[in-house]
Amino acid sequence: MRIVLISGIVFVHVPFDPQTSPFLGANGFIDWVRVFLGDSLFRVGVPCLSAISGYLMFRRGLDAFDYGKTIRSKARTVLLPFLIWNLSFLALVLLVQKSGIGFGYLPDAINADPRELATLAFAIDGLPINVPLYFLRDLLLCIVLAPVLGILIKRYPLTILTIFFAYAVLPIPNGIFLKKSILFGFSCGIYASLHQVNIRALDRHAAAISTLFLAAAVMLATALYWTGPDYPVWIDMLRSLTAICGIAGSWAISAILIRSRLGERLSQSEGLSFWIFCAHYPLLIAFWMVWNRAAHPGLYPLFYFSTPVLALLILVASHNAAKRLTPKLHAVLTGSRAGRSATKRMPENRPSQESWATGPYSPKEKATR
Repeated sequence: MRIVLISGIVFVHVPFDPQTSPFLGANGFIDWVRVFLGDSLFRVGVPCLSAISGYLMFRRGLDAFDYGKTIRSKARTVLLPFLIWNLSFLALVLLVQKSGIGFGYLPDAINADPRELATLAFAIDGLPINVPLYFLRDLLLCIVLAPVLGILIKRYPLTILTIFFAYAVLPIPNGIFLKKSILFGFSCGIYASLHQVNIRALDRHAAAISTLFLAAAVMLATALYWTGPDYPVWIDMLRSLTAICGIAGSWAISAILIRSRLGERLSQSEGLSFWIFCAHYPLLIAFWMVWNRAAHPGLYPLFYFSTPVLALLILVASHNAAKRLTPKLHAVLTGSRAGRSATKRMPENRPSQESWATGPYSPKEKATR
């Protein structure tokens, strides 16, 4: 599931400008497809990855949860990679902007005041310079709050989930989170883990659930296409609701994909999904800068569909090269997620995985798909 979700997130972050906005409708059905992929279907990635994280964190129960050990582990597997990937990109941006390059494509880092620069570096109260890494920032916040969330969800599950659901869907301030659905997804995972919900019970209904979810994504994309880019409040709420429902939808789709040979191979990617997640945005921005110097805006659909494929090919090759040539550096950059066996089988004879969002677990603690 992870590698599919992360590959989809690459489509979410393909850059465009006002001249090439899909909401202009200049390319008809192609622009609708762009909205479907980038603003509807693949928006499920963040809440779904959050749910996986919450589920794995409490798989051994609340009593066995070791907060100190968890914080130390996540400092290595989440915080350190966040700092390395984000600060490295910020340093590169400062370097190129000092040479007069990159303005208009990225925030003006070289002229930023201390507060703005701190936010670009550490995502204190806004997006980091490497935008997708806001997920790791909010995930770290969930990890810090994990003991409180675990106790509340254990004792008052429906009340807490209802409150977090309203927080995620209704047009209320974000507060300390950059993406409200992360808290709800993380809490759903905790609920499923602590209350021993049989999440595999959905598998026998996978086809029906997947069909319903895809139909909802199609309807949402149509509504977004006709009302965007300045959505009415109710459309924005519908988008949040669809993303949250995508947690079940993504699980159902993965139940189908994992039965195929390709799905089984993807499940054994060993750190590749985390590498793609952290590295894809700077690569997309570099492609966008080159494209704007060389191509006509009317050819943008070619850029949109070719760039993610090219980026994924480069990232797969660079991941393999780093893993082979600099294994210690690769381990740090991927939060020590690679090099672990992903071929051991669970009782259902499905590939076992560890969640890159929460760090390594022993084979007995790994979740399928």
